[in-house]
Amino acid sequence: MEGTYRKNIKPGQFVAIVQKQDQRSGELTEGIVKNVLTKSSHHPHGIKVRLDTGEVGRVKEILEDEED
Repeated sequence: MEGTYRKNIKPGQFVAIVQKQDQRSGELTEGIVKNVLTKSSHHPHGIKVRLDTGEVGRVKEILEDEED
């Protein structure tokens, strides 16, 4: 699934995000989605989320669904 569509992202999913300060290097941070911050249904650079650790970034990969 793509991280550019809001419908694919739900709280509780394990995802990889890129934080603002890591956009140049492309370093990914993994964690559990706490909140979905992007209001629109699609964003070309990824849907912005807050992880349960408080880190904010755009979803680059959905690693595991909440049902798995």
